[in-house]
Amino acid sequence: MTMQPRTALVTGANRGLGLETCRQLAARGFRVILTSRNDDGAGAARRLADGGLTVEHRRLEVTDPASIATLEAWLRNERVSIDVLVNNAGIALDGFNPEVARRTVDVNFFGALQVTDGLIARVPDGGNVVMVSSGVGEVAGLAPPLRERFLAPGLTRDELVRLVGAFVRDVESGRHREAGWPSSAYRVSKVGMNALVRVLARELGPRKIRVNAVCPGWVRTDMGGKGASRSVEEGAASIVWAAALEDGPTGGFFRDGQPIPW
Repeated sequence: MTMQPRTALVTGANRGLGLETCRQLAARGFRVILTSRNDDGAGAARRLADGGLTVEHRRLEVTDPASIATLEAWLRNERVSIDVLVNNAGIALDGFNPEVARRTVDVNFFGALQVTDGLIARVPDGGNVVMVSSGVGEVAGLAPPLRERFLAPGLTRDELVRLVGAFVRDVESGRHREAGWPSSAYRVSKVGMNALVRVLARELGPRKIRVNAVCPGWVRTDMGGKGASRSVEEGAASIVWAAALEDGPTGGFFRDGQPIPW
């Protein structure tokens, strides 16, 4: 009996870490669905496929519920299960103002939440969900009262959504410093993502779905810059480690396969 390859879906994968993650997963024998918000990803997927890897492209805008629903419908109609969901799509915008705060949180936090909620029915029991986070998402960058709220063992998804939303509202009202927030929307979005990992790990525990956050390190991508200390290949290897787990931890934060502080 021929074993079917496991399938991985990677968001924001038309370049950088996402693209290299697709390449490495496909090289391990996964069928990879490379998603991107525009058709740039189609060419990237075609180049990998031309190299003998099983990679195909689908469009996905992580902030658009209709786009997520369209992808879920295609997966369902094609009877495709996603053994691995990698939430890689993210932005880091210049400057700091209410619009930057709102856009960053919408993509990095709410995008990952919406995609996971929208596609989780296509993830079989025992699958993997990987959140591509960052070391700047460690709670040490928050004031102690906020730190305690994000780390609360019983934090619910509704409480987390309200907490992340409060950051945007506090920036809009000009009182974010007074409330204990840093002046970095990217940092807060990744703190929120890390907390989301712990919430989802509890929610999906009965289905044995592992949910983990990965920090790829400071990587030489368009976002990380040419002066970054790590190659794209090294950064993606951290993500692939969590994506390829067949048994192992859930609800953790890792770099190079090793746990790191929240």
